[in-house]
Amino acid sequence: MSAAVGLGVDDGVAGGGYPPARDGAPLVVFDFDHTLYDGDSGSHLFRWLIGRSPWRILLALLIAPLFGPLVALLPTRRFGITGFVWAGTVGLHDRHDLDALIDRYVDGHRERIRARLLPVALEVLHGHRARGDRVVIATGAPPELARAILAFVAHEDVPVVGTRVGPHLGGIAPTRHCHHAMKMTMLREAGFDGPVYKAYSDSTADLPLLMAAAEPVVVNPKARRIATFRNLLPAGTPILNWGCPGRAGEPVGLEKA
Repeated sequence: MSAAVGLGVDDGVAGGGYPPARDGAPLVVFDFDHTLYDGDSGSHLFRWLIGRSPWRILLALLIAPLFGPLVALLPTRRFGITGFVWAGTVGLHDRHDLDALIDRYVDGHRERIRARLLPVALEVLHGHRARGDRVVIATGAPPELARAILAFVAHEDVPVVGTRVGPHLGGIAPTRHCHHAMKMTMLREAGFDGPVYKAYSDSTADLPLLMAAAEPVVVNPKARRIATFRNLLPAGTPILNWGCPGRAGEPVGLEKA
């Protein structure tokens, strides 16, 4: 295992016909959920993990009154998510057991997942990689999930920094959430240092990342968050919609990507 993987990053394997990142190339960071992927990939995974057996469903229902309300609030979201991750992973021993299940989930749901990947977003990702930019995905989901989706479904071999997980009360739970300011910390620890040239995200939780970027780009935001982005990001920051239904932003088609 590389040091980078230990820090919550999965390295892509060189390939895909892209040139290697140029020396001193700009650093470009993409969020994953609602940016490259239409929806919350982690929730979809853990719903599947819970649904593998009736007793897991019952366990999730039993803890829902306690953990469900916590998910709705940013300060307590991590604790709420932890409860449902645990319900879906009781009996697993370490991160590698979870990674194996993630690969099984993605491989078994390729068409459904492919339909959720946003073609415009992938075209923008392709463009940065074709120019030799230094591209990384930074996500609140386990890194293996985004890596597997991009590798198995989109044939993209791009590095991913994500939430670290480990053993917890007989299951698996997040040990370090790649979220808000911690996302920047984990990117730096994983070796993605230097100034951020461009950052793409839908979420106000990524404002530390967007505000650190020379050229932030808001994509697929919730309509009620647009005022916050306009107040805190530089004038003229693009606010785009890459084909994510139910989200705001100026629509962009493949011909404009």
